[in-house]
Amino acid sequence: MRDREWHPPYPLDLYGVLSPLRRGRGDPTWRTASDGAVVWRVSTTPDGPATVAYRRRAGGPVRATAWGPGADWEIDRLPSLLGGDDDPSVFVAHHPLVADAVRRMPGLRLGSSGRVWDALLPAVLEQKVTGTEARRSFRELARRFGDPAPGPAGVVPDGMRVPPTPEQVRAIPDWEWHRAGVDHARRSAILHAAVVAHRLEAAAGLAGEPGRVLLRRVRGIGVWTAAEIAQRVWGDPDAVSFGDFHIPNTVGHALLGHDLDDAGLLEVLAPYAGQRQRAVRYIESSGFRRPRFGPRFSPRDYRTL
Repeated sequence: MRDREWHPPYPLDLYGVLSPLRRGRGDPTWRTASDGAVVWRVSTTPDGPATVAYRRRAGGPVRATAWGPGADWEIDRLPSLLGGDDDPSVFVAHHPLVADAVRRMPGLRLGSSGRVWDALLPAVLEQKVTGTEARRSFRELARRFGDPAPGPAGVVPDGMRVPPTPEQVRAIPDWEWHRAGVDHARRSAILHAAVVAHRLEAAAGLAGEPGRVLLRRVRGIGVWTAAEIAQRVWGDPDAVSFGDFHIPNTVGHALLGHDLDDAGLLEVLAPYAGQRQRAVRYIESSGFRRPRFGPRFSPRDYRTL
């Protein structure tokens, strides 16, 4: 076990900076105390798995307690995880809604988990399916093939799991992928990535566009998936998820009052070059909700096919 207290030298929304790492309410790698006072997170690291509990009282230091072989690695990276490497001071708002969000949310920062594989697996599962489908698949794979979270019973919440490692993923039989609702295209992309997972971790050190280019060398990882990984792994302030089903229309309605396609999204975000993802985060966190028309897209259940 290892403990650390860290005093962030800036306003910090602890839950807000960690929440992009959460994959739905049933994510077995994540738990939140009923009163919101503690967040538990399980990860892989170069040294092995780790479970970390994060606590913070209003205005006080962040206290992190970690267990497992990867405890030192996670504790040493605490400032980076909580946005210590981020520099929002360079951001300039070009729209009133974004400027208002900047003013209201001084604690919004882009954290860096430092682990490509932990972000890659769920990101690929989210390709071209609903969030409900993707979260269910990740939940089932983690529960069935991930190891139990390290840490003492009664302290670490029951049922928490380590994300399946590349080696564990490569050993999953075909029928288990089907049972988890994962189609052939996403399964193939995950397996291709698992073979070279150790090389892909270098993307975190490259960062920016070079890091995204490295990720896109894997068959089945395109612009959208690389951006989703970059946002979480190195807090990439410019990695926009082009190709997303929701983001163009959300940004379009927030800033212009109408839907956009990817070309329109690229154009409206042009003033934020180098900080486009930060602009999207401010819009998404502002509370703005675009009008909904028609029925929602119905999830498919690949297990019935």
